[in-house]
Amino acid sequence: MASILKNLFANRQPLPADDFDKTIVNIPSPYQLRDLCPVMRDAPGANEESMGEQQFKIRLAHTDASRSAATMLVQQRYAWRGYKAGEIKKQPNRVTLVAYLSEQIVGSLNIGYDSPEGLSADERYKGEIDALRVQGLSVGEITKLAIDENAGSKQVLAGMINIAYLYGLIHGITDAVIEVTPRHKPFYQRMLDFRQIGDERFYAASNTNVVLMHIKLAHIGERIEAVGGKGSGTGDRSIYPYFFHPNDQKGIMERLRSGG
Repeated sequence: MASILKNLFANRQPLPADDFDKTIVNIPSPYQLRDLCPVMRDAPGANEESMGEQQFKIRLAHTDASRSAATMLVQQRYAWRGYKAGEIKKQPNRVTLVAYLSEQIVGSLNIGYDSPEGLSADERYKGEIDALRVQGLSVGEITKLAIDENAGSKQVLAGMINIAYLYGLIHGITDAVIEVTPRHKPFYQRMLDFRQIGDERFYAASNTNVVLMHIKLAHIGERIEAVGGKGSGTGDRSIYPYFFHPNDQKGIMERLRSGG
């Protein structure tokens, strides 16, 4: 993975304006596809077939059209399991990341930053999140994570969460939370080292029960330093080996600050 961003940062030549505004990083393939997004990894049609020589792009959803396409993906992926998902709208304290394959959206997630309006998770877990706030911690959240079951991969999922982590650093976030269904809690524990801090509660807008999970961004940074960019050869069963190499993290942050 250390060479993934070689062409992106080697000569420091700017991309055309429209691409620079949208694309944060290109992720080359082939990859063996294995859908790890917990919402739809058991979906009909999930496979591990090679996509061949293609390239994923992770971008910001800058326009209403891209947010609408991301909404459609999330709603489709959630619906087959009986979950619901609202529309992804432009909001001052939220950023939407989208992953593209051949200009088709195949992944989406929202990054939420704390504000006077609070976080989405405050509706169910304000007490737990306030307990973090009173410690002087800055809390962010991930919502509406979805990856197309026919085009998901460890690299794409890891890349999107890695960039969400870097956005968190840029915005001064120290701690992150995510609401997940109880059946998917082991995934976040095993693959990302989240731990549960809130008991099971009903999330009416999604028509499902959820639990609140938490991680410190400092821990993510430590895991990246240890195994980031090393891939499957580490024996580490989490997705951290598929995060970008530590040497690439600062370069991506520069791009996020200047282009995002």
